[in-house]
Parts: sequence; structure tokens; C-alpha cells
Amino acid sequence: MRTMHALRLSLCLLAATPMALAFAQEATFFVTSAGPGKGGDLGGIEGADRHCAMLAEKAGLPATGWRAYLSTQAMPPEVPVHARDRIGPGPWHNVKGERIASTVEALHGSDNAISRATALDERGEPVPGKVHDILTGTRLDGTAPSPLDPDSTCRNWTSSADDGGALVGHHDRVSAIDQPWAKSWNAAHLSRGCSVPKLAELGSGGRFYCFRVVTE
Repeated sequence: MRTMHALRLSLCLLAATPMALAFAQEATFFVTSAGPGKGGDLGGIEGADRHCAMLAEKAGLPATGWRAYLSTQAMPPEVPVHARDRIGPGPWHNVKGERIASTVEALHGSDNAISRATALDERGEPVPGKVHDILTGTRLDGTAPSPLDPDSTCRNWTSSADDGGALVGHHDRVSAIDQPWAKSWNAAHLSRGCSVPKLAELGSGGRFYCFRVVTE
């Protein structure tokens, strides 16, 4: 009886594997399971992109095309980077094949499906609620903060100091403040600093969103 049960279980696992692999290969969105470990210093946007690719490859996802959902501030004549312009046109799906949004406009509107149940890490695991602050440095519409605003990008993702700060979103859409912006996935509030301890004060583990740009 035990042998038959084990055989059936093995057959079920084998049957499920191709579908799981297909979802993994089509994944275009995840929350990092961890940051690089230096608070708001991600090695700049380029370093954040490399971190996305490294985590994706380690988890068995496609290793190319990943972009961190991050913006930068810049004083003219320098040009800021807008997170919404980095991630391609969509659609995006998590590791389990669940659609997050179909277009850039849907992603930044009320039609996106980002929630604690769908904002999974690269291994398909949920993000712990206690670290629901996800680094973005980005406003609600996906654009960069004004250069006249306080530091909202940890000095364009190069600072791990106690001062400065970063805009963060709530992947679980939870907030003690009953306002729509406070429950935003990408622009809920500003962190209290850029060091590991300062980010942690309001619930950030240095995680950020990764989107894959798929080119035909």
C-alpha cells in the first residue's frame, strides 16, 4: 500500500513539473527575497538590475532582461530615471503564472493585481508581512520624485547612511493609515533613512521589485 501511494505521489509530482517549469520560464515579476545587504546602497540602478538577474538565475528563472523597479532624482541638465520606463510594456506574471498587470497604465492604476498573495519572491514564496516596505524611490504614477523633494532614492541607490531616505510601497497593500496612497504598492511613504537599521524601523528589509523586459 505504501509503495503504491509513493508511486502515485511521484507520478503527480512528475506531471506537475512541466507546468511549474513553464510558469517559471514565463515569470516576469518578483519581489527580491533579500536586498544586497547594504540598506539603500544597491550599487546604483545597475547594481540593482544585476541583483535581480542573480536572484532570478539562482531560482531557475530566465537570467536576462530583468530590471529593478526604481527611479532616480536628478537636477537639470541631468535627466531622471522613471521606474515605469524601465520595465517594458507588459504583461507581467509572477512565478506561479498569475497576472500582475497587462500594461504600464494598468500597473499604475486600479487594475493591477499586486497583493500579499501575488507579490511573491523569485522562489514563489510570500514576502513576510513585517518587511512590507518595498524600495521604489517612485511616485504613484511610476515617475521619479522632483529634484526639489527631499532625498527619496537613497542618493540614487548609492547610500547606506542613517540620513536621507527612500520612497517605499506596500506589497501587501496594508497600512494603519486609512488612505489609498498609504496602501500603494509603489509609493506609500518615505523611509526614515538609508542604513539597514533605519530602513528596518518602518518595515523594510531592503527588498525591491524586479520586472523582466521581454523582447520578441
